[in-house]
Amino acid sequence: MDITQSYPVASRGSQWRAAIVLAPLLLVLGGLSARFAGSTEDNGWFQTLALPALQPPGPVFGIAWSILYTLLGVAAAIVWGHKAAAGRGLALGLFAVGMVINLAWSPVFFRFHMILPALLIIALMLVVAVVTTFAFARVSRLAAWLMLPYLVWLSFALALNARILVLNPAADEFQIGI
Repeated sequence: MDITQSYPVASRGSQWRAAIVLAPLLLVLGGLSARFAGSTEDNGWFQTLALPALQPPGPVFGIAWSILYTLLGVAAAIVWGHKAAAGRGLALGLFAVGMVINLAWSPVFFRFHMILPALLIIALMLVVAVVTTFAFARVSRLAAWLMLPYLVWLSFALALNARILVLNPAADEFQIGI
């Protein structure tokens, strides 16, 4: 990307309105997905798993996802506000697809106990997030930078998911056919 590239002027009012809607919406959807999935420390199945040494305590996930969903909502709002930007529609479309994939992970892992399919979902989520970040960068550098913590967290979560699969092959209901 050319550093001297000029970006279309964003509508600040449009960005604020979008951020006021998108950030809370993502927080609510993420919370509902987690609640439906039973992704709390009370999940009996999860408590039986051997966990990786780097597995953070449960509350860290809620804090991290609250921050990440807020950053994602702001990033998407910034892109939304660049109404005349080339690639804006594609960037927002990729973002929407990524969020649908994101919301699918918790139920697949925590509710349906499918560790391998969850691993595939998070790998796809990471790929879509990388592509979305590049699409956001074509519209707004700031929006792309706001995606970076999400990419780091997804990489970490992918590693955790993979390690949980290795440590608990018999716990994956997808593989054992339950």
